[in-house]
Amino acid sequence: MKNLEKNIMAGVATIYVARKLSSTKALAIYALIASIVGIALFTSLPHILANLIHAESAGLPAVALFLLSAVTKTNLSVQAALLVAIFAGFFLLRETFRPQRSRYA
Repeated sequence: MKNLEKNIMAGVATIYVARKLSSTKALAIYALIASIVGIALFTSLPHILANLIHAESAGLPAVALFLLSAVTKTNLSVQAALLVAIFAGFFLLRETFRPQRSRYA
């Protein structure tokens, strides 16, 4: 009987972990991480930061122009990864600050 209980509880634990790993919040975190890694692989972050610091010294309009130019003049894959990162980030922020509802009410 104890062996049967262990097998049942192992199955329940496996289903619980699988549900947690495939929840919408977890999938948004995976998408955010993947998009950040993709952006880091396809762009030169040190050069972007150096140019951003240079643009920052010219004021806020120059920073806005730099960001607009950086996004519009990059590869489609980087733009897609940036869009995924923005959507995933907003989703996670919304989920973080959303009031918790009781599952049993």
